[in-house]
Amino acid sequence: MERYHFYGWETANARPLSDAYAGITSPRALYDALLHLWCAETCAPRLRERWSTQHPSWGQCSITAFLTQDIFGGRVYGVLRPGGNYHCYNVIGDSIFDLTSEQFGDEILCYEHNPEQLREVHFAKEEKRQRYLLLKEKLMQYCADERSNLNV
Repeated sequence: MERYHFYGWETANARPLSDAYAGITSPRALYDALLHLWCAETCAPRLRERWSTQHPSWGQCSITAFLTQDIFGGRVYGVLRPGGNYHCYNVIGDSIFDLTSEQFGDEILCYEHNPEQLREVHFAKEEKRQRYLLLKEKLMQYCADERSNLNV
């Protein structure tokens, strides 16, 4: 069994709501794809100078959590961080997982009793909405490319 390092990987067994993202059959498959797609341009601007390919999930939480919600449903919650920002993660049924938790290294976040996060609030920031759309576009292209490779 392959071992992942994001929080909740063991129980991240949600099924996609549709086949819109071919090949993305679970949150772990989404994580595998995102490792190729996260980039400085999808990173939060305030964190961008610290983004690197060695830490690809850095600054990617809200756009990743809402894209995950698009694919698998569920809800997005947020852990209040110093400075007043929320770190977003996903809850689907009894499964809690955080595809971007690796950015915190050894820090242990509390995934209980956190407020739900709404895309309308997060995407009121145009730069964040644009980063989400970029990541979504990159994922759609990745899935199309993967589908093409399978049909060769």
